[in-house]
Amino acid sequence: MNKILPTLILSFVASLLLAQQTPGGSTPIVQNNTKEITSPNLQKEVIVSGSIIEKDTGVPLEYATVAFFSQLENRIVTGGISDVDGNFRIPVPAGVYDISIEFISFKKVTISNKKLIQDENLGSFALEIDAESLDEVEIIAERTTVEFRLDKKIYNIGKDLTVRGGTVSDVLDNVPSVSVDVEGNVSLRGNDDVRILINGKPSGLVGLNSTDALRQLPAESIERVEVITSPSARYDAEGTAGILNIILRRSKLQGLNGAITVNGGYPTSAGISGNINYRTGDFNFFNTTGYNYREVPGNSFTETEFFNDDDPSTFLTEDREFDRIRKGINTNFGVEWYVNDTFSITNSIVYRNSDNESNTINLIDETDAFGTTTRTTRFDPELEDDKTIQYSLNLDKQWNGNSDHRLTFEFQYETSEEDERSFVNQDGTDVEDVSTVEAQDRVLIQTDFVQPLGENGQFELGYRGNFNKLDTDYNVAFSDDGINFEPSSALSNNLLYDENVNAFYSQFGNKLGEKFSYLLGLRMESTRITINQITSGNFEKKNYTQLFPTVNLAYEITEDESFTIGYSRRIRRPRSRFINPFPSRSSPTSLFQGDPDLDPSISDAFDIGYLNRLGKLTISGSVYFQHATDIFSFITRATDDFYSFETNETVNINDPDFDEINANYDLVPVVIRGPINLATNDRYGGEITFTYRPNRKFNVNANFNLFQSITKGDYQGQNFDAENLSWFARLNAKYTLPGAIDWQTRLFYRGPSETAQSKNKGIFSTDLAFSKDVFNENGSLAFRVSDLFNTRKRVGDSFTPTFNSTGTFQWRQRSYNVSFTYRFNQKKKRERSNGQGGDDDLEFEG
Repeated sequence: MNKILPTLILSFVASLLLAQQTPGGSTPIVQNNTKEITSPNLQKEVIVSGSIIEKDTGVPLEYATVAFFSQLENRIVTGGISDVDGNFRIPVPAGVYDISIEFISFKKVTISNKKLIQDENLGSFALEIDAESLDEVEIIAERTTVEFRLDKKIYNIGKDLTVRGGTVSDVLDNVPSVSVDVEGNVSLRGNDDVRILINGKPSGLVGLNSTDALRQLPAESIERVEVITSPSARYDAEGTAGILNIILRRSKLQGLNGAITVNGGYPTSAGISGNINYRTGDFNFFNTTGYNYREVPGNSFTETEFFNDDDPSTFLTEDREFDRIRKGINTNFGVEWYVNDTFSITNSIVYRNSDNESNTINLIDETDAFGTTTRTTRFDPELEDDKTIQYSLNLDKQWNGNSDHRLTFEFQYETSEEDERSFVNQDGTDVEDVSTVEAQDRVLIQTDFVQPLGENGQFELGYRGNFNKLDTDYNVAFSDDGINFEPSSALSNNLLYDENVNAFYSQFGNKLGEKFSYLLGLRMESTRITINQITSGNFEKKNYTQLFPTVNLAYEITEDESFTIGYSRRIRRPRSRFINPFPSRSSPTSLFQGDPDLDPSISDAFDIGYLNRLGKLTISGSVYFQHATDIFSFITRATDDFYSFETNETVNINDPDFDEINANYDLVPVVIRGPINLATNDRYGGEITFTYRPNRKFNVNANFNLFQSITKGDYQGQNFDAENLSWFARLNAKYTLPGAIDWQTRLFYRGPSETAQSKNKGIFSTDLAFSKDVFNENGSLAFRVSDLFNTRKRVGDSFTPTFNSTGTFQWRQRSYNVSFTYRFNQKKKRERSNGQGGDDDLEFEG
């Protein structure tokens, strides 16, 4: 049934869409913006030309827009932009038009009821600066703008200097409500169960390991980030914290345009990335490509005290140095074909290949009950190769040129491979051979129909299928002599994991009067999971079906002040690693083990938001509450196994020779960490964001998030109740120095956190950046320092009945970066003004 259903849907949608095309294959080609092109097959075409200059100086205005509006058809029929000399030459179907000439921050010029029946030169248009809009335009050009929807906040990535030459991970760490910890894990309002999408879908640009992938994608490839804390029924129910939807840059300007960025820094890093678009007639070609090389040194220190009942404690100290090399290429190439004025087809292919290397030196000091210390040196060189290929097809059918009345179909196929291997050397001898090979195939099928109802109403109906197959082959072999390796049957295993999710959803939205809007939705997801342990022969199936209602309400008090209320039901499904019962090792004494009986966690989330614009000050905030059942909690527990660094062997306490081995060698207890289903978690908190711009040279943005987490549950007779009050704050300030040099500083602090078994101290970091525009604003030169005071470290304590430990971890040290961006056929301010920032109508986007 799971295979037949997507096939039927694919056949139905394709037939319906193709049936909308004009017979004969010769149809008008129109794009729904001011750069539209109409085929000459239906009526005579004339050439309209002219020039556009600035009134006060006589300087030609490049990229001014010329649009031809037909009152008969009630739409813009075609249009174009001026060239570097201010000239335009546009083919137009003969007819009567209202012609508009516009350029950002200049007053619009309109020629009404102009009859065009032959080639005509309209002459020269001298545009006058609009003093009232000039200040507003410059504000938009100088900051990251925010738009509000009923179910999301949209952050348009503007002139953010602290991410120049950086990665997507750097961008996310600068978005209000979002934080990225020292290991690269992304959380939303302090909750790490975040669903990360690219262009609204799971993407091959993320691949098998989203944390590493986000650290390799260039920041310049992002156009905006959508923060969806109360997702509507259109989105997957996965992700109890919400959704981060990353939208990549793509232009639809006529002709060739794009930008390229090169960067380098210390510790050694270098990269080049670019985006390019070519629009000609019926087709738009787009590509985003990036290559990067980064050396990422890091370190960690852990000290553990083991309790030995009535005997004195023993101690284990581990001092690690990491030398990592991250290098990879990613590219996204696609073609949009505007078949006719209401139907378009988009094909794209994504390729990502990364080649990573990590060399870890671990100095291990064991101190026995008599105070004698023995040192062991372990060297772990790891090589990792990741490759992902993704193909996607999108069909978009609109009715009567109305983008709110449409039928869309998407198909996406992705294949990923990840190969990790390391030879562990201990005191000069190769002792372990560890390899992990993962292969994943994912298929996504979605169809969505939107029907306007009345003046403001909207009904939506859709289906989405996610089909995932993952093959994980984990092998560990040990050697006594560094030559002959013997596989470990206790650790090596092969896991086949299948997850199929079929979802049907519907939602309805409307606006009552001028003040109140609502969007109500219901989603049903049917999940089937298969767990096939090839090594042990164990086979399990899980099937469950759930309903996920969503409610989003908005009330506009005034044009500048509004409230929103959101409710959504979400799910967190266990990943394959969470349910794999075979342990994997981060060190000989620390294992991770999954639980095949782990159940999904269900949460109900409520959110109340507020927005107010007070002149030069904008305030936005929210309070939220979430109740979750069967939550995943990661606990650490002792085992009956002990490890000897001297012999590189593990021995069980029930072994007949255990007492003799324990008398002759120093044994270190082996601990296991893994997920369990605890009873409940209640999370509530509030956040507030201030944006203040007193003048053109200075602006500041501050975000504060405070949240309380209460977890309750027992496991194997031990109580794991915990309460944690934590917070994080972010301050961004930007000032324009003399010489038009922009200076930006970012301060970030995450407060202390606590679980039933651990306490972590607060983390503070500072980023600093400078930028200067060159080459008539076609180029930008930037310099930034990440973690200026080298304080971005995790410091914490862990405690169990059998041992306590304290540790410090720093994934990346302070870094410096210089980048240069050059834009061709793109005006910087024009590019930044996209989105307009003030477009905060609480409309439906789903």
